[in-house]
Amino acid sequence: MANKTIWAPWRSDFILGEKEKGCAFCNLVREKKLAFRNLLLYRTEKSFIVMNKFPYNVGHLLVVPNRHIGVLERLTERESGELMELSQLALKVMKATIKPEAFNLGMNLGRSAGAGIPRHLHMHIVPRWTGDANFMPIVGQTRVQSIPMDLIYKTLAEGFAKV
Repeated sequence: MANKTIWAPWRSDFILGEKEKGCAFCNLVREKKLAFRNLLLYRTEKSFIVMNKFPYNVGHLLVVPNRHIGVLERLTERESGELMELSQLALKVMKATIKPEAFNLGMNLGRSAGAGIPRHLHMHIVPRWTGDANFMPIVGQTRVQSIPMDLIYKTLAEGFAKV
């Protein structure tokens, strides 16, 4: 029996598109303001929360340590703590604002594991709703986003501003 291929064409811009100079996450560390133009939502001394520019689903967030590091076990205790605290905060804010039914959380550590930015680790937080995955991206080469990025940013930013 031959293997079948399922295509994910919505990721082509990320894979084949123009690459940002330097580390995209380190560039965000240097940003001064939280704004839709940079998708930054929240920051602490050691970490920040940003919307994924190439989301797997509406509201897909990334929790990122400020320090350029790709090895989880080399995080300091404080960096590890903030990474988990901000992950918990992101869940809390999303539950209060966009009200997902469930979440996928995870890290891709290393390029072979799927890391798009393997030298700067980050936690993916993907909100999920029943029926949010469908055939459109594969068959119709069209990704269905039920909420525009600017509106989801505004909604989440208002939620983070309350904490």
